[in-house]
Amino acid sequence: FAATQVGGKPDTPSCSTCHTANPRAEGRTRAGKAIEPMAASVSPTRYTDFKFVEKWFGRNCDSVLGRACTPGEKADFIAYMASL
Repeated sequence: FAATQVGGKPDTPSCSTCHTANPRAEGRTRAGKAIEPMAASVSPTRYTDFKFVEKWFGRNCDSVLGRACTPGEKADFIAYMASL
């Protein structure tokens, strides 16, 4: 989440670029638009809509990693956010 990646776009080297280093905090897009917190404890419905979740994994994995996330990476990410 906070690690710097090298495969994606230079202006989005990690998830925390937009989502902040604290998953419980509100993030900001590069355009300044608010992004609800990533932690499920703060945003309990964030991961309940499959199409919404897949849409954002698709966009953000490509932007940060330069590729699609694997099912295992998605599961690990959601498990981490659910633990916070």
